[in-house]
Amino acid sequence: MSFHICQATIHHLGKLAPLFDEYRQFYGQPGDLSRAREFLAERFRHHESLILLALDPQREGVGFVQLYPLFSSVRTVRTYVLNDVFVLLRVRRQGVAAALLTAAADHARALGAASLSLSTARDNASAQALYASLGWQRDQQFCDYNLTL
Repeated sequence: MSFHICQATIHHLGKLAPLFDEYRQFYGQPGDLSRAREFLAERFRHHESLILLALDPQREGVGFVQLYPLFSSVRTVRTYVLNDVFVLLRVRRQGVAAALLTAAADHARALGAASLSLSTARDNASAQALYASLGWQRDQQFCDYNLTL
């Protein structure tokens, strides 16, 4: 499959919001295109995330990754959490996810980031295999904890 990856801007919102809404539905949330659009618009307005968008030859969105900036106090460096990865079902296993992950790493590196991190479900073997094939390593040192508020 032929596709192009670009850094999304507010001008891509019309192509990105339906993908983001489908991503949220994949994780069990009800479809809500206006909520997806507003959430993304807020991230763009406040420069709170970096989104890379995969476009097919017809310039339609087929996948995206979203990175959120973080900082390591101990290492005194910028890092990013790769919070969202999504590719439309009809184009999966055609290299879009790998290209998006590679582009995310290249982009973060160009911005001076020291690392990227991500989390995935323990039973998501296909994603884990993809991450490992691209050089991502499972953390053996730290346990992650979450507090729901």
